Amino acid sequence: MKVLMINGSPKAGACIGTALKIASEVLEEQGIESEIIHIGNKDIRGCIACLSCRKNGKCVFEDIVNETYPKLDDADGIIVGTPVYFGNPNGTVLSFLQRLFYSYPGNLKMMPAAAVISNRRGGSSASFEAMNQFFTMREMPVVTSSYWNDVHGYTAEDVYKDEEGVQTIRNLALNMSFMIKAIQAQKEKEGLPDTKKEVRTNMIR
Repeated sequence: MKVLMINGSPKAGACIGTALKIASEVLEEQGIESEIIHIGNKDIRGCIACLSCRKNGKCVFEDIVNETYPKLDDADGIIVGTPVYFGNPNGTVLSFLQRLFYSYPGNLKMMPAAAVISNRRGGSSASFEAMNQFFTMREMPVVTSSYWNDVHGYTAEDVYKDEEGVQTIRNLALNMSFMIKAIQAQKEKEGLPDTKKEVRTNMIR
């Protein structure tokens, strides 16, 4: 089993990288592999609503979004980390996720997912909510922890001083491990739920 981790911080080894490292250590203890993709320093443009992905099965822009498809195919869970910028997720992360979650042709249903947020002082709850909306639109169970999944600080060293934050990330990884194993067992027993996508309501009608 494997968890794909997306590091949305421009600095790979900063607060988000440290939080993901803590999570990966716990997952490894539980027998689950992890892989971190650093996208925070990449040039990732936003979606232009061209709908080419509906015809071609991939995004029209050939960059790390399309490169991530095969990694999602092999993943059993996903954790996405972002720093807080002006009370919101990093713009690079938002562009990446908007294009990835819209254009990815595979099935993400029942893949456990979680967001990890880092901030110096505030803005984490709004960013946390924005990130989770990506998961719920693709029928992905959101993994919870003993608090919201955020760490506080300005440097990697600061993260370890946030003892409750470290505890929260460790608990998140434990809960994700449990959910991955439980969902995998149920999938093998009965398969995925037969949800429907036949109705799309236009609110103007």
